[in-house]
Amino acid sequence: MRVLETIEPKEVMFFFEELSARHRCSQHEKDATDYIAAFAETRGLEYHRDQLDNIIVKKPGTPGYEAAPTVILHGHIDMVCKLDEGVTHDFATQGVTLKVDGDRIRAEGTTLGADNGLGISYMLALLDSDDIPHPPLECVMTVMEEMGKVGGDNVDLTKLTGKRMIDFNWIEEKQLLAGCSGDVSCRIDVDTEWQAAPAGHLALIVDIRGLLGGHCEFDIHLERGNAIAILGRLLRAAMKAGNVAVARVSGGVQNNVIPAEAQATLLVAETEAATVTKAVEALAGDIKAEFRRADPGMRIEISRSDARPERVMSEAAAKRLVQVIALLPNGITNQNLEVPGNWETSNNIGLMITAGDRVEITSTITSAVTSRKHLLLDQMMQLADLAGEGVRAKQIGLDAPEFPWNPNSRMLEIARQSYERVMGCKPDVLVSVCSLELGMFTQRIDGLDTIGIGTNLFDLHSPKESMDHTSAARVWPLIKDVMRSLNQ
Repeated sequence: MRVLETIEPKEVMFFFEELSARHRCSQHEKDATDYIAAFAETRGLEYHRDQLDNIIVKKPGTPGYEAAPTVILHGHIDMVCKLDEGVTHDFATQGVTLKVDGDRIRAEGTTLGADNGLGISYMLALLDSDDIPHPPLECVMTVMEEMGKVGGDNVDLTKLTGKRMIDFNWIEEKQLLAGCSGDVSCRIDVDTEWQAAPAGHLALIVDIRGLLGGHCEFDIHLERGNAIAILGRLLRAAMKAGNVAVARVSGGVQNNVIPAEAQATLLVAETEAATVTKAVEALAGDIKAEFRRADPGMRIEISRSDARPERVMSEAAAKRLVQVIALLPNGITNQNLEVPGNWETSNNIGLMITAGDRVEITSTITSAVTSRKHLLLDQMMQLADLAGEGVRAKQIGLDAPEFPWNPNSRMLEIARQSYERVMGCKPDVLVSVCSLELGMFTQRIDGLDTIGIGTNLFDLHSPKESMDHTSAARVWPLIKDVMRSLNQ
């Protein structure tokens, strides 16, 4: 028996369970796209698949809707793959293990992948149906959205004819999405200047765990702890307390995820180990007090290690690294004065790795205003210049544009009317702080009229991720009613 066999809407949950059994980590979507291609072939549907594994599946309009204007549907195939602490799981060979917990669907020890597997499942259910009236459909399913919107930037939009679009990559049932931000990522490299590890020194591990983490756009306003930023503060305290050498640093899992863990390996003379440990523990206590409400589960430990590293960064390189971490902007930098209650611009220090002869720190800037986004990017470039030799900054990935709000959107009016019919109340119309792939469509398809429809999802990009299946059961009739309403 399938785990979701009795969960409504059954036709949608069938496909969500099918996708959950397949490898969908960013850059590894082939298994899922193979499934979608086979699905299209079995049903005699036209499809176009590119070298990245983006796939577009088309379906003619149902009787009476054949001549209606085509509607584009969109979602992304990939998911953030993250494990809970202490969990062993191979996403390449093991599907996500689903469980039903009351009104929620969760995964056992991993991210769930409802972002955006649920959106893909809505599309597959529509493509599979023979009793839902709808106009001609062009279902665009992109890859690598979670690692810089690579799929959305490269998908061949010349294959599309539609001028109306619905996006299913949204997370709130009560909202119709009518606009969103853009984003750009920056990587700062700090040369390590490796040296032989000093003889007779002890190895200390500074370990940060138990933070809530979360999505760098949806959760940035919650002011949760950023493990990389916190690690920088602790390293600064250690260096002030004694002659400390840094052998390795790491933190986070992906640039668009608020890092929930970070770690550093230090070498220190035995005579200074107690002093350094005391200084780190004192600051750790202060930091945990700072985040007692936003991140109450934070754990910071400093312990001795028998595994002694053979090399360490030069003193100058380690100092530059700590200064860069300390001075990088993190969190919200500007409020949105046009949309009360929204923030306009933010930065997330998302990933830090020790790689070869350098440490790489990757941040993602999100903004509803392109000039503010570029200002923050330029500040990081200037920070690298000020840090001097051995520190470099560059833009990586795409400069994703915002999806601007259109107050005269016909699609928004149709969806609003459907929402009131189905839900019995008025929806909230949202211009979001998040960055989605929608700007890549609206900027490249002239006159594209776009909205987003969401389902209640929680704790995205973390092992606590869950989907409210009762929300999906309410949203599915809304989607069907919108489809029925697009006959002109």
